[in-house]
Amino acid sequence: MASSLPVLNKPLDVAEAFAAAWNNHDADSLAALFVEDADFVNVVGLWWHDRGSIRKAHAYGFEKIFTSSHMTLRRTSVRQLSADIAVVHAAWLMTGQESHSGIEAERRRGVMSFTVQRQEDGAWRAVSAHNTDRINGAETHIATGGALTPAHYGHTTEQ
Repeated sequence: MASSLPVLNKPLDVAEAFAAAWNNHDADSLAALFVEDADFVNVVGLWWHDRGSIRKAHAYGFEKIFTSSHMTLRRTSVRQLSADIAVVHAAWLMTGQESHSGIEAERRRGVMSFTVQRQEDGAWRAVSAHNTDRINGAETHIATGGALTPAHYGHTTEQ
């Protein structure tokens, strides 16, 4: 990996550096935010089990459909579990994604969860991340005909 590990002095730095790496379409810098044996679950449930596979998957996405995408963090929170472990949540908004035919897709929004741990050098790194798309009006999915359809429970609750 060509990128050096960035300095991450507090848990929230991981989420902010993730958005910066995303906006630079820099899979090396993005992967450097994770410990070597980290886990990453993407928005459709693909599960990568180490820094190398996290890097490879994001590099492929940046090359294919995220070449002009831009991620903005909207709302963040940090829950400190101990002096050296925290959970970071970051609501995001993305624009500029392209369809496979090269047409700009509509904006997307979602929430990322990072479990981060202070390393021996004092820097924070993600040991796990989970990314989720948010769909307006949806509270769950219903599986029918081999596909998932967004659905709600019968009332709307915006979180």
